Amino acid sequence: MKVYFVGAGPGDPELLTLKAYKLLKSADCVIFPGSLINKEILKITKGDLYDSSKMCLEELITVMEKYIKKTKKVVRLVSGDPFIYSAIQEQIEILREKNIPYEVIPGISSAMAGAAKMGIELTLPEISNSVIFTRIEGKTSGASSEEIKSFAKTKSTLVFFLSAGLGEKLEKTLLEILPSETPIIIAYKVTQKGEKIIFGNLKDLSKILYKNNIKKTALIYVGETLRTFKENLGKKSKLYNKNFKNGKE
Repeated sequence: MKVYFVGAGPGDPELLTLKAYKLLKSADCVIFPGSLINKEILKITKGDLYDSSKMCLEELITVMEKYIKKTKKVVRLVSGDPFIYSAIQEQIEILREKNIPYEVIPGISSAMAGAAKMGIELTLPEISNSVIFTRIEGKTSGASSEEIKSFAKTKSTLVFFLSAGLGEKLEKTLLEILPSETPIIIAYKVTQKGEKIIFGNLKDLSKILYKNNIKKTALIYVGETLRTFKENLGKKSKLYNKNFKNGKE
């Protein structure tokens, strides 16, 4: 048996991958992030449930080890996709040391779900060819103000995780590089009950967060590609340009 690190997606149970659904259905033990996960997802499993928000690292490993020794299937459920801000690496390293097999099952990131809800593309010819996922430094680790400013200089579309509670600091930092009218979108509780998609300008970021009482469970998108949420910009790729296809460009 293995420990399966499973991406739960952004919250909507219908956005689970088929593999994630099957593992939840057959799991003997499911460890889930109580403060982040949509509880509707937990109704899929009949396994024993453990809320990781009430556990320390050592307790997590103890539970995993207990079930694996009994040849039971363990699912460590994480919100979104396990490869972004899931804190699974420290768990994986201990499992390796204990020779406990594991597998990571990807999920739909909330960043992708947010863009889908907006109905836009985060990359756009002549405007931005890159997307940067990051978080601003607070009580826990994150990108420093200087790093954030260097990201802003690249003209990439910026997506901030775990930063809604630091809106004033983020706004002030970005305004040192970007114009005050730079488009932003706040995606709150994407695909879940209470979802909000709020368009605005960078200069109003902290005001929007305060007005809507948003302190967590939100993503902050920043960049010129976000204008397409409100208007058509007419930027076209060469991929479907007939002259390019005929070798004339």
